[in-house]
Amino acid sequence: MSSTVDIADSAGTQTVTEQDDLLATLAQHRHFLRYTTRDLTDGQAAERTTVSALCLGGLIKHVTAVEQSWVAFVLGDQKEASPEQWAGQFEVLPGETLAGLLAAYDQTAERTTAVFSALPELSESRPLPEAPWFEPGARWSYRRVLLHLIAETSQHAGHADIIREALDGSRTMG
Repeated sequence: MSSTVDIADSAGTQTVTEQDDLLATLAQHRHFLRYTTRDLTDGQAAERTTVSALCLGGLIKHVTAVEQSWVAFVLGDQKEASPEQWAGQFEVLPGETLAGLLAAYDQTAERTTAVFSALPELSESRPLPEAPWFEPGARWSYRRVLLHLIAETSQHAGHADIIREALDGSRTMG
C-alpha cells in the first residue's frame, strides 16, 4: 500500500502520496538540470568546458536515456544498450539540437511520471539485470528506482552547473 502524508495548512489537511512527493522532488531536480541549458546555442550545449568528457547536451541526453532505461525496468521491458548507444548518449551528435534533446527529455519525464503515478505501490520489486555493478541476485523496489532517478538527476544537475559556469559564468543559483 502506498504511503500518504497528511499536511495541515490554513485550508485544512491535504493528503499527499509518497509517489507525489518523490515525483515532485524528481521534477525539481529536472528543472535545475534543464535550467543550466537556458539561452544556449546548439554549439554551446555541445561544448566541453572542463576536463570531463561531458557537455550540457550530453548530460541531458544521458539522463534521458537513464530514465528511459529505469522505466523499462519497472515495466519489465528492459533492453541492454549496445556499446555504441551507450557511448553516444554522452555527446551531442551531428544533427542533434539542444531543443530536440530537451523535447526528448520532456517526453521521457512525462512517461516516467505517468508510469510511477500509476503504480499501486512502490514496494514491489524486480530482480536487477546481471551487471558487474549490481550484486548478483539483487532486487530493487520501485521506490528505490525512483530514489535512484532523483539521485542521478541531482548529481548530473550539479555537474551541469559546473560545466555551465565554466562556459560563461552562469549558475543555477546564486
